[in-house]
Amino acid sequence: MRLRFMGVALAAAAALIALPATQSPVAAAAGTPLSQGRTPTSPSGQSAGVAAACGTGNAALGKPASASSTENAGTPASAAFDGDPGTRWSSAFSDPQWVQVDLGSVQNLCKVDLTWETAYAKEFQIQASANGQSWTTLRSVTGATGGTASYDVSGSGRYLRVYGTVRSTGYGYSLWEVAVHTESSGGGTPPVQGGGDLGPNVIVVDPSTPNLQQRFDQVFAQQESNQFGAGRYQFLLKPGTYNGINAQIGFYTSISGLGLNPDDTQINGDITVDAGWFNGNATQNFWRSAENLAIRPSHGDDRWAVAQAAPFRRIHVQGGLNLAPNGYGWASGGYIADSKIDGTVGPYSQQQWYTRDSSVGGWTNGVWNMTFTGVQGAPATDFATGSYTTLDTTPVSREKPFLYLDGSTYKVFVPAKRTNARGVSWPANAGSSLPLDQFYVVKPGATAATINQALSQGLNLLFTPGVYHLDRTIDVTRANTVVLGLGLATLVPDNGVDAMHVADVDGVRLAGFLIDAGTVNSDTLLRVGQPGSSADHSANPTTVQDVFVRIGGAGPGLATNSVVVNSNNVVIDHTWLWRADHGSGVGWNTNRADYGLWVNGNDVLATGLFVEHYNKYDVYWNGERGRTIFFQNEKAYDVPNAAAITHDGIVGYAAYKVADTVNTHEAWGLGSYCNFTADPTIVQAHGFQVPVKSGIKLHDILVISLGGKGQYAHVVNNTGAPTSGTSTVPSKVVQFP
Repeated sequence: MRLRFMGVALAAAAALIALPATQSPVAAAAGTPLSQGRTPTSPSGQSAGVAAACGTGNAALGKPASASSTENAGTPASAAFDGDPGTRWSSAFSDPQWVQVDLGSVQNLCKVDLTWETAYAKEFQIQASANGQSWTTLRSVTGATGGTASYDVSGSGRYLRVYGTVRSTGYGYSLWEVAVHTESSGGGTPPVQGGGDLGPNVIVVDPSTPNLQQRFDQVFAQQESNQFGAGRYQFLLKPGTYNGINAQIGFYTSISGLGLNPDDTQINGDITVDAGWFNGNATQNFWRSAENLAIRPSHGDDRWAVAQAAPFRRIHVQGGLNLAPNGYGWASGGYIADSKIDGTVGPYSQQQWYTRDSSVGGWTNGVWNMTFTGVQGAPATDFATGSYTTLDTTPVSREKPFLYLDGSTYKVFVPAKRTNARGVSWPANAGSSLPLDQFYVVKPGATAATINQALSQGLNLLFTPGVYHLDRTIDVTRANTVVLGLGLATLVPDNGVDAMHVADVDGVRLAGFLIDAGTVNSDTLLRVGQPGSSADHSANPTTVQDVFVRIGGAGPGLATNSVVVNSNNVVIDHTWLWRADHGSGVGWNTNRADYGLWVNGNDVLATGLFVEHYNKYDVYWNGERGRTIFFQNEKAYDVPNAAAITHDGIVGYAAYKVADTVNTHEAWGLGSYCNFTADPTIVQAHGFQVPVKSGIKLHDILVISLGGKGQYAHVVNNTGAPTSGTSTVPSKVVQFP
């Protein structure tokens, strides 16, 4: 986004919070050292004269599993390999029974850990297979007594099976967890270690940290207008009370509390985003975040005047929240989730906004498109004459994973899925915690090969702030893998590779990072599920949260597709996919990208979908039973002429297209804006295009011409009044069909 027209009369500006003078930029302080990672065990044997170590990583963690039977739907085979000691596999009440796991490739196996429930096996075999059909017994066990036991084995296989022959009780077999350890040859690549420190651009502080305000000011002075620079910073605030602080948040800067709950980290002061650097215009306040804090604003209202890619998550504001810049200049939309604002939220000049699973003391106004789901205190729907779309609950949601301190130990909390949620998820905090030694802490300079090795070992990924160039695709193949970024960590694929592929598995969490297209065209920057994916992931969907894509702006960038979703049941919770309209390397073909989001999976839900400026369709929805709640879009500014976007007898690609073959789809709170600066005479046929079927329903949709730079002939298909002149007044359709 760039400049915005805002034709709404505004009240006099509120008193501006006094901001301390900024200091000259300096390098950020080193992060506080965290718990150290795993250390390989001593060699367990020799092979052809080369020492081999039995690794401590669990090669079976989250891998595909199956069993001869299950006692019920709540005890599936996968539960024995999910790393959760509170879930289990249990079988039918007969002999024999087995549970097996697919490690993904042939591995040299050296040890198996079994954690039995009360219904254990007295006699069983540990078996391996290269193909899942022909099995070799690696260990026969008799006289077992249950509990937790480790068994040294020697052999290789892609599949490992625990084959029970004699039960200890009249019930079936029941395993809490199975861990499989593999060899690392002394002459090969050593295993990647989990845990470790967070590197130089993570700044960990507590209330007693000397010159704390100066630290905030130093980073802000460097990042305030550094829109396309390489600086990346994360502030982590230990639990406690911070008095008199004003943390101004610039580009690529994140601030988070390290408590398990927001109120554990109390700021008596402010976390501020304003637009002084851009003459009071907040439409370019991108790429920053705040999370997991409590704020008691020094002047009653906290100011968070942001645009896209600036999430405000898990915050308790003990006062009001002002979403406009000082002076009430232009502002172009943002996102709040899992937050409690005791006072009133004042969007003022904000043109669009999405708020999910939160509570507010009040909401004062709105310009074009204000959408709420699961928000206590939200205004009632009034789209025909106002800007509000309100749903009582959010159909499916799961909050973003976050780093926190458990005493002096760092962990990542992974929230549980919520259905028909309303209000904040805390302090109940349903979910689970992962110790940091289950993460590869990725630091600048890490290679894609090392990242993939860590993933293959069963580690999760924690990207520390930085820019990461990739010479190969990052492959996430294990169910329940967490890929979490700090400080807007940025992935740049080189030489035309895709940045990241996620397999068609359960429960992957992608959160908190930016993918920046490289100079050689990539086919797809982020792909979730391989083509043809068909598994049902409704019980444990993959989530994509605060994952942003940029094509150009920091330099030329090219990608045919930004994000392609092939898996079913994926939840996309806040994304901004942006083909740059300003910055470096910008032009109709210089930073070409045809499609923003392409959805092939069924039952995919998008909550907070921001997609802008693509050469063809910004969103193309090809899966059944898709749902979108809140969509914000601008068509490409730099369309050279109408001929360049004419297809199938239609002028312009719809911002949001549902494929003609789709039978069921529903969406709420959608807006598309045109600003055809290269050729203001273009009249786009429509903002939205969908098949006319009983199962296709759109609620509260609008199109706008920004200051008369081009027009829309209709809102959806051939329905809806055209935009007109330079009035910047939306054309709306409340219900379609």
